[in-house]
Amino acid sequence: MAQLCRMDSALSTLDEETLWDTLESHRCKIVQSICPSRLTPYLRQAKVLGQLDEEEVLHSARFTNSAMRVGHLLDLLKARGKNGAVAFLESLKFHNPDVYTLVTGLQPDIDFSNFSGLMETSKLTECLAGAISSLQEELAQEKAQKEVLLRRCQQLKERLGSAEARAEGLRQLEVDHSRMKHEVSVHFHEVLKLKDEMLSLSMHYGNALREKELAATRCHSLQEELYLVKQELQRASLVSSCERESRERSLRMASDLECEGEELNRLKEENEKLRSMTFSLVEKDILEQSLDEARESKQELVDRIHSLRERAVAAERQQKQYWEEKEQTLLQFRKTQVDCELYREKITTLQGQVAELQKERDQAYTARDRAQMEISQRLVEKDALRRRVFELTEQVCELRTQLRRLQAEPSGGVSFLCDPSSVHHGSPSAEQQRSRLWWDLTSTSCREQMDSFRSSSPMPPSQQSLYKRVAEDFLEDPESLSFPEVLEVRLPGATGDDTDTDLEYEILDGADLSQSEDSLQEFSRSPNVSESSAPVRRRPARKILSQVTVLAFQGDALLEQIGVIGGNLTGIFIHRVTPGSAADEMALRPGTQIMMVDYKPTQPSLRATLENTTLEQAVCLLRRVNGSCYLSVKVNTEGYKNLIQDLDAKVVTSGDSFYIRVNLAIQRKGVGELHAHCNDILHVTDTMFQGRSCWHAHHVNPYTLKDMEPGTIPNYSKAQQQLLALIQDMTQQCTVPRKPSGGPQKLVRIVSVDKASRSPLSSSLDQGQLASGREEGGSSACFWAESFFTLAPYTLVHPHRPARPRPVLFVPRAVGKILNKKLCLLQGFKQCPAEYLSQEEYITWNQRGDIIQEGESMGDHHWVTRHAVESLMNTSTHALLDVRLDSVRALHRMDIFPIIIHVSVNEKMAKKLRKGLQRLGTSEEQFLEAARQEEGELDRVPCLYSSLASDSWSDPDSLLSCVRLAIADEQKKVVWTEESPC
Repeated sequence: MAQLCRMDSALSTLDEETLWDTLESHRCKIVQSICPSRLTPYLRQAKVLGQLDEEEVLHSARFTNSAMRVGHLLDLLKARGKNGAVAFLESLKFHNPDVYTLVTGLQPDIDFSNFSGLMETSKLTECLAGAISSLQEELAQEKAQKEVLLRRCQQLKERLGSAEARAEGLRQLEVDHSRMKHEVSVHFHEVLKLKDEMLSLSMHYGNALREKELAATRCHSLQEELYLVKQELQRASLVSSCERESRERSLRMASDLECEGEELNRLKEENEKLRSMTFSLVEKDILEQSLDEARESKQELVDRIHSLRERAVAAERQQKQYWEEKEQTLLQFRKTQVDCELYREKITTLQGQVAELQKERDQAYTARDRAQMEISQRLVEKDALRRRVFELTEQVCELRTQLRRLQAEPSGGVSFLCDPSSVHHGSPSAEQQRSRLWWDLTSTSCREQMDSFRSSSPMPPSQQSLYKRVAEDFLEDPESLSFPEVLEVRLPGATGDDTDTDLEYEILDGADLSQSEDSLQEFSRSPNVSESSAPVRRRPARKILSQVTVLAFQGDALLEQIGVIGGNLTGIFIHRVTPGSAADEMALRPGTQIMMVDYKPTQPSLRATLENTTLEQAVCLLRRVNGSCYLSVKVNTEGYKNLIQDLDAKVVTSGDSFYIRVNLAIQRKGVGELHAHCNDILHVTDTMFQGRSCWHAHHVNPYTLKDMEPGTIPNYSKAQQQLLALIQDMTQQCTVPRKPSGGPQKLVRIVSVDKASRSPLSSSLDQGQLASGREEGGSSACFWAESFFTLAPYTLVHPHRPARPRPVLFVPRAVGKILNKKLCLLQGFKQCPAEYLSQEEYITWNQRGDIIQEGESMGDHHWVTRHAVESLMNTSTHALLDVRLDSVRALHRMDIFPIIIHVSVNEKMAKKLRKGLQRLGTSEEQFLEAARQEEGELDRVPCLYSSLASDSWSDPDSLLSCVRLAIADEQKKVVWTEESPC
C-alpha cells in the first residue's frame, strides 16, 4: 500500500498478483458499495468485458441481489488478468471515487493522460457522456422524490394544525369538566347538610316516641295502683260498716235482755258471711299476684319460643346448604368416576401403543445393528483398499527412484530415450517429475472423490458430494428435508480457519447451488493447478442452520405472492404460493412456518419474530414488506397438517388462542355480536374472523375454564375508539366512570399502557404507524405495534388454578382490620404476622424477592414475607393480609394469588361500623375518604376481585357471613392475572 500511495501512474507498474490481492483485501466493501450497471459500459468499452458477460452480470436469474452481481463481475475481470484490474480501478474513478481512494490510497484525478490506454479517446468521451446522462436521470428522480416529500410535509403540517385545534377543544372540555365537578361538589356538600339535618330531626322524633312510650307505661301503672287503692278502700268501708252494725246490735242485745235464739243465729250467720267475705278478698290478692307472675313467665316463654324459632330457621338454612354441598360432592364424585374410567381406557390404549412402539423400536435397533455391521465391514474394506493404494504409491515412488538412478549413471551400452541435457540437469528434472507425480495422485484422488457422489466406489463421499446431495434433496422436496447438522463447503487449498471474524455466510439460494457444482467440477478438471497455485476460497462458505433456514429474495407485495394461516398458538404457516412468483422460485411451499421477517428499507427497519404473534399482527407485518427481504423459515409439516385438519373439521377458525380482560362495556349491536360487561374474561380464537376487522371470542366459565357463548367483538383499534367515545360521553354527562354502590354495571376500567411497553394485543392502526418488532433473542419475543393511544380496551390475562388456600385481602383496609379479628376466631383463617428481620437478613431476602411489604403496625424491621404467607397456606389456612394494593404484583411474582374482597361503603354503612372504627381511632369522614382512594386503585390491580354491595349486609355479623361465602366462592374460581408491564 505504501507504493500505491505515491503516484497514480504506479498502478500500471504493479504486477497482476499485487493488484488483485489489493482488490481481494477490500472485496467486502466493494461488493456492498458498487452498482454494477454503472461500471459495465466503461468496462465493455475497455474490452475487458464482453456483451454476453454484461448481460449475464446484469440480468442473470442466478443473482438475486447487487452483491452477488458485483462478485461475479470481479470473478470475470480476474480472468482477464492485469487489464481487468486496471480497467476496474479506472472505472471506480468516475463512479465511486471513495471506493477508489479506499482501495488504492490515492485521490481520484480524472486526467486522460493518466489512463492506461485500454480504450480510445472518442469512446472514453461517449462513456463519460453516458455516465453524465445516467447521473442526470438520477438527479431528476431525486427532484421528484423531493417534491413528493414536500407534499407529504405539507400534509403533515395540515394534520398538525387539525390536531392542535382538537387539543384546544379538549382543553376547553377539561375546563368545563372541572367547573362541573366543582358544582357537583358544592351540591354534594349541600346534600350532606340536608342529610345531617334530617338525621337530627329523626333522632328528635325517636326520642319523642320513646318518651311517649314511657309516659303510657307510667299511666298504665298508675291506673293499676288506683284500682288497687279503690279495692282496699271498698274492703275497709265494708269492714267498718260491719263492725258498726255489730256494735249496734251488741248494744241492742245488752239493752234488750230479751234476746231470742233466732236473732243470735242470724248474727252468727252474718258473722260467718263476713268471715267468708274477708277470706275471699285475701284470696283475690293472692290470685292477682300469681296472675302477674304468670304474665311474666308467659313473656319469658314467648321470648324463648322466638329465639328457638330463629335457631330452627338457621338450622334449616344450614341443613339446606349441607344438602346442596352433598349433592355437589356426589356429582363431582360421579364425574371423577367417569374421568377415572376414561383415564383407564386411555392408559390401556397408551400401553398397547407403547407395546407396539417397543416392538418397532426393537426392529429398528435390529436394523440399526445390521446397518452398523455393514458399515463396519465397508470401513474395513475401505481401510484395506487405502493400505493397498499406499503400498502401490510407495512402489511407484521406488520405481521412479530406480529409474532416476539408472538415468543418472553413465550409459554403458544401453541407450535411453531421453535428452542428453537431462544428465547434466538431474536435480531439476527429478523435482519436476516429483511435482508431476504428486499432481497425478492429487488429481486422481480428486476425481475419485468427485466420482464417489452416489456411486459404488470404495472411497468415502467427499464434502462436495455431501453438499450436492443435500442441495438436490432440498430442490426436489424442501418439505421433507431437515438439517440435523451444519454443512459447509470448503474448496481445496482453503486455509480452513473457522475463527476468521470477516467470514460471512451466504444466504442459501436455489441459483447458487448449480453455480457451486459447476465451480467444483471446473476445479476438479483443471490440469495445471499446483499446490502453491490452488485457488483460494473467494466466496464465503455457505452455511445451512439447523431446522431454520434464512432465505433472501425479492418480496415485492409479499402478501400477493404468499397467503398465510395460523396464529399465536400454532405459528404462522404459508398456505398459498402464487405460481411464478419470487417466493415460488425460492421453493417456498405450503406448510413452511415463517419464524422471522427482516425488511430493512423501511425507517425504522422492520425486523420481527412471528412466533407467538396473532394472525392479525402477522398479516400487518407481512403487508409492509415490499422489496428485498429476509425470511427465516422452517419445515413444520406435522403442525401444518394438524391445523388444516382442525380447520376442515371446523374445530377452529384460525390458530389464535388467548384470553383477554375486557376494560369497557360492549353492547350487542347486530346478529352474531357478543355482549360483554367490563371486567369480563373472553377467550379469543380468531383475530381475523371471516376476513373482517373483528375478533371471534367466547365467554369463559369462571369455574371450569370452558367456552360458553360465542360471538364477535371489535378488534383492538376499534375497541380503543369505542373506549374513547364512551369516556367522552360520560364526561359530557358529568358522570364518574365508577360503579356506584348498589347501582348499575361498571362501564369502563381506565388502564393506561406506556408506549415503551405497548400492548401485545394491538395491531397497527395504519401502515405508517407500525414500528419494528423486538430484536431476535427474547424468550417470548413478539410484535409490539405502535399506537397513538395509551388506553387499553383489552388486557392479556393468563389462567391459574392454585390448589392451596389463597390469602385474603380486604378493600378498604379499615374494614379488613375490623373483620380480621372476627375471622381469626373461625377455623381456616389466621392473621399473617410480620416477621422481624435484621439488616443483613432484609438485604438477602429482598434480593431473593421474598419481601412483600413492611409491617406498619409493628414498626421498623418487621416485614410481611413470602415465608410467613406460604407457611399458613401449607397448613390449609387462609392468610389474612393487611397490605396495600400495590403489593399484589409482588405476590403474583411469588406465584401467590390473593383473594381481593371489595366492600362497598357509604355514609349509612359507615354508621353501622362506628364501634369498630372507634376502636381503630378513625373517624367516619377519614374512613370514607380512605375508602374512595382505595377504590380508585382497584382499576390498577392486575387481577379480578369480588365486590360486596352495601345493601347486601345490615350489620357486622351479616357482613361476616357474606365475606365467608365470597371467600369460599372465590377459592373455587379460576384466577386470572394480567401480564406485568415491561
